[in-house]
Amino acid sequence: MTQLTDLYRSSLALLTDLYQLTMAYGYWKAGVAERDSVFHLHFRRHPFGGGHAVAAGLDQALDYLEHLRFDPGDCAYLGSLTGADGRPLFEPAFLDYLGALRFTGTVDAVPEGRVCFAHEPLVRVRASILQASLVETPLLTMVNFATLVATKAARVCQAARGEPVLEFGLRRAQGIDGGLSASRAAWIGGVAATSNVLAGKLWGLPVKGTHAHSWVMFWGDEERAFRAYADALPGNVTLLVDTFDTLEGVERAIAIGRELRARGHELLGVRLDSGDLAHLSIEARARLDAAGFAATRIVASNDLDEAVMTSLHEQGARIDTWGVGTKLVTAYDQPALGGVYKVGAVADPAAADGWQYPIKLSEQPIKISTPGIQAVRRFRRHGVLVGDVIHDALRPPPAAPARAWDLDDPTRGFALDGDGEDLLVTVMADGARTGAEGDLAAARARAAADLAALSPRTRRFLNPQPYPVGLDPVLHERKLALVAAARAQGGAR
Repeated sequence: MTQLTDLYRSSLALLTDLYQLTMAYGYWKAGVAERDSVFHLHFRRHPFGGGHAVAAGLDQALDYLEHLRFDPGDCAYLGSLTGADGRPLFEPAFLDYLGALRFTGTVDAVPEGRVCFAHEPLVRVRASILQASLVETPLLTMVNFATLVATKAARVCQAARGEPVLEFGLRRAQGIDGGLSASRAAWIGGVAATSNVLAGKLWGLPVKGTHAHSWVMFWGDEERAFRAYADALPGNVTLLVDTFDTLEGVERAIAIGRELRARGHELLGVRLDSGDLAHLSIEARARLDAAGFAATRIVASNDLDEAVMTSLHEQGARIDTWGVGTKLVTAYDQPALGGVYKVGAVADPAAADGWQYPIKLSEQPIKISTPGIQAVRRFRRHGVLVGDVIHDALRPPPAAPARAWDLDDPTRGFALDGDGEDLLVTVMADGARTGAEGDLAAARARAAADLAALSPRTRRFLNPQPYPVGLDPVLHERKLALVAAARAQGGAR
């Protein structure tokens, strides 16, 4: 299993925002750095106007935590930073503290591939306040992007209606890591293969590809170019037919297909990369079938996404394989998930249950935090997912019928019945991985199973039916009480 540290050999401790380090210094100076705390990573709105997301990125996040080290070069760099007054930002004793730092917290998380919903914790971190706050930015950057792309891939695969989707996005990705992270996440979301050879090597993903227009342009003659490619790779021939005239290209591909067949091979496919894909695929299919190449697949690319693919289906397109690149790996129509990381509890020996529950207020109700140590109980009935309850992890999980309060409308309650399961599992204890994450094939299988168990009404692209997610009565009442108290005091303690 390839880890993050296999890709980036140097320390990643500085892969963070400066304010994480200045806050860490402040906790250390105040003598509270070791105070126990609990943080939750979640997102507030479903991406792409949809009704769900697919969790991804956890495995790399755990690898980051397990190998978190400030090496001497990191500490030397931090020691060189100065503030607005020209004085060093950090004193040497704090840099020594960082040099000895290791992540020793516990992490509970939604396993990669599970379907997840707005407001639910994808990752719950229990660690000292310094450690838990220090890892905010790296956790967000690893989980946010991967979850976004895995969700996009699931949507694209749904639009393909059972036909394979090939991820062709590396050349349009947001840098090297954007390409690698996207290929991995897209595989979890359901794509059949990637063109990204390094991702194939690192994670054992199937790799697929055809040839470029430049191959045909080099030879100057389409039939000659096709024949040269077939001579080089007779068992793997898919020909890009739109360099000059698409339908004439199909005819030339058929001619090469006959030559291949005479040599004991078959023309695997033709690829359409421009023009009216519906019309051209219908015409190409007719010509291939008439020539005896019914098994030759038609591959389509050209800025595809779930909306275009749905339209092509509605137009009767005869496309067998979909090559999706730019709009998948860049999450083109929503380039950020908007995940956040908020503190839910801080240890307080004077409190009855040992915890203080901070709250963040906002003029936007969706941004008001949920105080407490959160867990998620998922209910399903006859194999179908029916709803989730975010509950107080210090109490037994809710049993059916479970009462919950809507997060967007706190005056509306509802009940869920069916079989319950805990969505978050312990993936790291005392800074060491438990072995519960890292299997990419298992993550992909979880995504397929959860998506199949989710109502088609919730999976539809336009105006999806909301999936019920609510707070259990304990969290709901605590949140209302703390909001009222904080507003009455104007935020003062």
